[in-house]
Amino acid sequence: MKKRVLFMIAVLVVVGTFWGAIDRIHPFGDVPVAPMDDYYIENAQQERSVNNIVTSIVFDYRGFDTLGEAAVLFTAVCSVLALFRKGRERQ
Repeated sequence: MKKRVLFMIAVLVVVGTFWGAIDRIHPFGDVPVAPMDDYYIENAQQERSVNNIVTSIVFDYRGFDTLGEAAVLFTAVCSVLALFRKGRERQ
């Protein structure tokens, strides 16, 4: 009985969390206002000398963040390769 009550409480917490997250999603087509968007559009070509704004954001403005994401991806790939590697049998 105690497990069932705890399970129901956990289900209610998870459903409430999802409901709150879904309630805060912007409607389709509604663009949230962000002042940095205008800054990037106006200054990316002059500051970074690139025509592609997405490239300038990813590699110049957010370079350290991109480097961290690449490190996490590299670690994940190395971990998967280590898990599925065939071990050599010892004689």
